[in-house]
Amino acid sequence: MPSARRFHSLWRVRTYVRPYLGQMVLMLATAFVGIGAGILIPLVTRAVIDGPVRHGPHSRLLPLGLLALALGVVEGFMAFVRRWVQSYAALGIETSIRDELYAHLQRLSVSFHDRWQSGQLLSRATTDLGVLRRFLGFGLVFLVINVATFVTIVILLLQLYAPLGLVVLASAVPIMWLSAAFEREYAQVARRVQDQQGDLTTHIEEAATGIRVIKAFGRRRLVLARFEEGAERLYGSAMASVRLRAKFWSLLDVIPNVTLAVVLLFGALAVGRGQLTLGGLIAFMSLMLYLVWPIEALGWILATAQEAATAADRLYEVFDTEPSIVDRPGAVALADPRGRLRFEGVTFAYPGSAEPVLRDVWLDIAPGETVALVGVTGSGKTTLAALVPRLYDVTGGRITLDGVDVRDVRLTSLRRVVATAFEEPILFSASVRENLLLGTPDATEAEVDAALALAQAEFVRDLPFGLDTRVGEQGLSLSGGQRQRLALARAVVGRPRVLVLDDPLSALDVHTEALVEEALGRVLRGTTGLVVVHRPSTLALADRVALLEDGTITAVGTHAELMESHPSYRAILSAESEPVAS
Repeated sequence: MPSARRFHSLWRVRTYVRPYLGQMVLMLATAFVGIGAGILIPLVTRAVIDGPVRHGPHSRLLPLGLLALALGVVEGFMAFVRRWVQSYAALGIETSIRDELYAHLQRLSVSFHDRWQSGQLLSRATTDLGVLRRFLGFGLVFLVINVATFVTIVILLLQLYAPLGLVVLASAVPIMWLSAAFEREYAQVARRVQDQQGDLTTHIEEAATGIRVIKAFGRRRLVLARFEEGAERLYGSAMASVRLRAKFWSLLDVIPNVTLAVVLLFGALAVGRGQLTLGGLIAFMSLMLYLVWPIEALGWILATAQEAATAADRLYEVFDTEPSIVDRPGAVALADPRGRLRFEGVTFAYPGSAEPVLRDVWLDIAPGETVALVGVTGSGKTTLAALVPRLYDVTGGRITLDGVDVRDVRLTSLRRVVATAFEEPILFSASVRENLLLGTPDATEAEVDAALALAQAEFVRDLPFGLDTRVGEQGLSLSGGQRQRLALARAVVGRPRVLVLDDPLSALDVHTEALVEEALGRVLRGTTGLVVVHRPSTLALADRVALLEDGTITAVGTHAELMESHPSYRAILSAESEPVAS
């Protein structure tokens, strides 16, 4: 990964720093005041040794001692203020970036989430943001402070005794050379570690959500072996980064210590020749010792900077992805929708696929009419249903609602008019009520009651806290049929004009299915319905049936008409044992 691009991504993060510039300036100001107070202490020490201690009068010892004490108190107090402001600003920046990242993820299309591993997104929203916070709140601040400290102290050392000051200045050359070499090597290792952390997060997330399947098939050892393999790769990369840091930091420790030994030797000779006072030597050594921590901290700062640059680059891989499903310029809201739905020569191919899933689909659904989609597995039924609420956009042709291309309708308006219930119901770790009102937060209590009755989901009233009962993650504390009925109630609570049902009855028992079908028949009388059918019994809900074969609709008619005229339709239904009244 080019270093310039990575650090450009880090530079772009300044947008989130701007609201906290006041705190950042205060942080630097307190740091400089504290460091200034600390630097002055060795100079006071020199004044004590070369003045009252050596020549008198001893009465000056007390005020100079009190001055040194006051400088120490100022240094400590400034450190306290800096750290408090530092933490406030760093956490605020992290929160701002995380909020923006989450909002952006919500705007991105379903096709983006189809391509990306959830663990990679989770690691960006947690680990990478933590790395950025550490650098912006600590690494960057200390980089500025330490550079300023080094320059200030070197100037003072040159004034105290120029020959030894030049020795200290010369020690910066190997430090800069080592730093450049370290940055080149560490950049690659840092990226590898952070990518592998994302892969491991994905594995953990999948294992947690799929624990029932893993246990049911007795594959605990297999899953554990795969996890250990990924963890071993991450361990190897992390150890490579540790070795690099250890080697670099060790060399950084050697340079100031060697320099200190040289200064002590030649400084003592200079005192013996009368070129430097004893107080001057002690002040010189004290100031040099003040440089040891900034030099040692350089390794941590550079490592943090590389990790932050990598983290910023990974974040902007997401931020730079533009949402593909957006409102067109001039998009309108549907004021009084009637619900006429038309597919006009619709073609669709998934991103990155050359082979279309749907080809030249034509279908006209009148307001209040229900059409069932029938086809073999893989014929494109679910994909066709997903195009109506614009979870994906057509790649050819168009879909219209009351004569308006759905791409010219505002997304908020379209998704109020079109409600969807999926074959795999997704419930969130929240209360039953919060799950029901997800799409219609302003629904009344009467509308909620009607939706529960319609979906035969009144079992929720028998839960420990009724509608305020929290369902577990993904609703796994409920049975499959209960989750499906709640998802169906969520879809109909707002009484949408168009209802898209992707086999919403697949997890229901025969008795409950009959009750739900009867209730759905009532609601579908006043609603335009597109029902993906996998079970022949659901065909009783439909006014007409559309046969989807190889990505295109080959026939449309009543169930009886298609049974009589299309052998392929009979073959599809013959796979089910349930009789369907024609």
